Amino acid sequence: MIDRHILIVDDEEPMRELLLLYLQSAGYTAEAISDGEEAIHFVKRRHFDLILLDLMLPGIDGFEVCRQIRNFSTVPIVMLSAREQTADKVIGLRIGADDYITKPFEYQELLARIETIFRREQFAHEDRRHAKQQTVISHNGLKMNLQTHQVFHEDVELSFTPKEFAILRIFLSNKGRVFHRDDILELVWKTPTVNDDRTVDTHIKNIREKLSKIGIPGQEVIKTVWGTGYICNENAKDK
Repeated sequence: MIDRHILIVDDEEPMRELLLLYLQSAGYTAEAISDGEEAIHFVKRRHFDLILLDLMLPGIDGFEVCRQIRNFSTVPIVMLSAREQTADKVIGLRIGADDYITKPFEYQELLARIETIFRREQFAHEDRRHAKQQTVISHNGLKMNLQTHQVFHEDVELSFTPKEFAILRIFLSNKGRVFHRDDILELVWKTPTVNDDRTVDTHIKNIREKLSKIGIPGQEVIKTVWGTGYICNENAKDK
């Protein structure tokens, strides 16, 4: 497991102690503070891989802390709050939070949300590295240009929506790797507010149909792994 350093910002001592226990037992390095202003100074001076940020803080609230941190850092921020109003969640996500969890929450849910964010960060890093290494991906007669966002088959350009292109890119860049539906939701939509598995299935169905129209069976590019998700069929030969 990669060592990850997480900052907890919560004014309630029992919550700070509980979160420290959760994170340290899961193998993370964690420390906790109670003040929003102090949190901003901490993040300016030191490196953190993720921040758990309570919304209701003394002095400046979690919204303002998030806004100020976003002026100088892209560190992932997960907001924590007892307020369940949709408006609060929308505001938090729009000002730069990566997720919003309502208190009380289960230990397993918190860790799953954190793991999802780190998984998305790792994929984004690998994707950037991959993009620097090549600008065109070839697979089964398809040629995907990562710079121009175009896909060709035998010099004929195919029409994909931005979301379809992003999904296809994930699979062509990671042949042989299984992606769960929630992985694709996080990587493409980049928000926890989209949580309908059918969203992914519908987009993949559309991709397969477009490929079938040019004579490439959809399963030769994106194969269903029943009960799990999807995988790029790496056995299909590039042309």
